[in-house]
Amino acid sequence: MNNWQKILPFIQELTKQVGTRLLADFEEARVAINKEDGSLVTSSDRWADEYIKSSLEREFPEYGVLTEESTQILPDREWAWVVDPLDGTTNFARGIPIWGISLGLLHRGTPVFGYVAVPPLHQNIYGWADENGSAAFLNDREIHLADIAPDPDALSNYFFSACSRSLAKMGRAEFPFKMRMMGAATYNILTVAIGSTIGAVEATPKIWDIAAAWAIIKAIGAIWIPLEDSQNIFPLEMGKDYSQRNFPSLIVSHREILPMAKEITEPFFH
Repeated sequence: MNNWQKILPFIQELTKQVGTRLLADFEEARVAINKEDGSLVTSSDRWADEYIKSSLEREFPEYGVLTEESTQILPDREWAWVVDPLDGTTNFARGIPIWGISLGLLHRGTPVFGYVAVPPLHQNIYGWADENGSAAFLNDREIHLADIAPDPDALSNYFFSACSRSLAKMGRAEFPFKMRMMGAATYNILTVAIGSTIGAVEATPKIWDIAAAWAIIKAIGAIWIPLEDSQNIFPLEMGKDYSQRNFPSLIVSHREILPMAKEITEPFFH
């Protein structure tokens, strides 16, 4: 498959249905429980996971599906969906309107299509990148990196996004950028794609946090640096359990700011 317009309407309708239900849940009282790793899960997570998984299996019976809340072993299939039914569960459970639905499509273990819906912000970010071409969109409007790179001598005028674990790992009191924390890993990364930030760093994202974002970041031409020595993230290994695997990552919009971004993330390599 390489005509993404054929699957786009289905994914748009699916995320719209799930997003509408999640928004209704978000407006009501939320009850969250702790998972074994200490993170939160809500009944909304589980409903969305089951609904998305079953919908994808009906529409694409030959494809595998890996999801955060159920099947975390990559199926031995040429094509496989990677799903985060509710990216930003803690935000969702605490009433903070930054959370989304993330679907990435892998071909032979590498993301080639990504769709991320962020219902509270009315944003749908998607894109594809393969040997036949690439494109990225925000609410059906094609998006591109800024033609002019940020001035390395005036980085204090720009936002850079990070998670709390990243800040602890970097161990700095001051940064050359204005730092922001979104509380949702996929959206944190995609702020680079939509032009809100010039970079992002995630210390412990799982595969469902990065699969969709990877395709979109590659489509827009931004730079993705794995923050582990000699680590190649993709292709993934079929049949492997990815439930405990982290993929620390640095994303920057332009090569001109890469030296400074690498400097602040140097502690990841020690």
